[in-house]
Amino acid sequence: MTTLSNGAAASEPAPERSRQWPTMVDVARASGASLKTVSRVVNGEPGVRPVTAERVQRAIAELGFQRNDGASMLRRGSSTASIGMVLEDFSGPFYAMLAGAVERVARDRGYLMLTGAAENDPERAARLVAAFTARRVDGLIVAASRADHSDLDDCIPAGTRAVFVDRPSRRGDADSVSSDNEGGTRAAVRHLVDLGHTSLGFLGADEHSWTIRRRLDGYRSAVRADPAIDPQSVERIAMGPHDDDTIAAAWSSWTSGDNPVTALVTANNRATLALVRFLRSHPEIRVGYVGFDDFEAAELIQPAVTVIAQDADEIGRRAAELLFDRIAGTAAAAQHVVIPTRLIQRDSGRR
Repeated sequence: MTTLSNGAAASEPAPERSRQWPTMVDVARASGASLKTVSRVVNGEPGVRPVTAERVQRAIAELGFQRNDGASMLRRGSSTASIGMVLEDFSGPFYAMLAGAVERVARDRGYLMLTGAAENDPERAARLVAAFTARRVDGLIVAASRADHSDLDDCIPAGTRAVFVDRPSRRGDADSVSSDNEGGTRAAVRHLVDLGHTSLGFLGADEHSWTIRRRLDGYRSAVRADPAIDPQSVERIAMGPHDDDTIAAAWSSWTSGDNPVTALVTANNRATLALVRFLRSHPEIRVGYVGFDDFEAAELIQPAVTVIAQDADEIGRRAAELLFDRIAGTAAAAQHVVIPTRLIQRDSGRR
């Protein structure tokens, strides 16, 4: 669903609705070249072997690919008073709050906002970028955080203003805004240690997510840095997605030897809720835990869930302001903004 800055719903972008227009992803697949190579050929950049350039040009001709000239039009000063936003998905509260914050900034400036969800599909993410740039949006906010979305950078036409949320651009030449993911899991570990837990485990999520990898890095660094923590904790990691069976297997492994795990850090809401469901089915298990991301029912669950809260509203606001600064002509070096997280202490860490 594409949403407008006035809150109304609009239809999917026409190229996706009526015809799947060929993108650089399609050209790369057909030619056997990388996205970066295709981007260089399309934009007339040097550094491509003639035989490879010829193969790419042949694929372009066969597919009927047309370069989008929206970016050059914007450099000439034209404006469509619209921006595009590529989200990872629509289902999580983080992305809903993030999109709402960006939409408010866009609305205050009289801009339309087009949104679409990648749904963990790199090709869909690339097609959304193509659809938005075909409409000559004045800029993009890319909040698709899977690590394999990094190829998406090469699909963004040269000169297009873009801000990345939840991960930096691969090239590092675009603005980015993210949470302090590593600092958040370090705070979770410190909180559990302060409550007397010294044998920990990490219940992860999608290992392809850039943010989840950073949270895992934070957990590992905190465990290694604290001599009070059982060194085995650094290896007690189970990546998701999770259900009762995967959690039961991890729990059995982590409690079968010396120094059994007494507390967990969960990587996101999905992992936290999977753990809550598992514990309701196994009331004999007593374990403390801290979840990354707050959620609406966290205070209602017994025990109430201690969380590391992200400020999605501030992340969205800062990303939108960075983008509109670029639209206004700011030419400063790329900024990489990290928004602090905060520990909301409830009861689950004590269990």
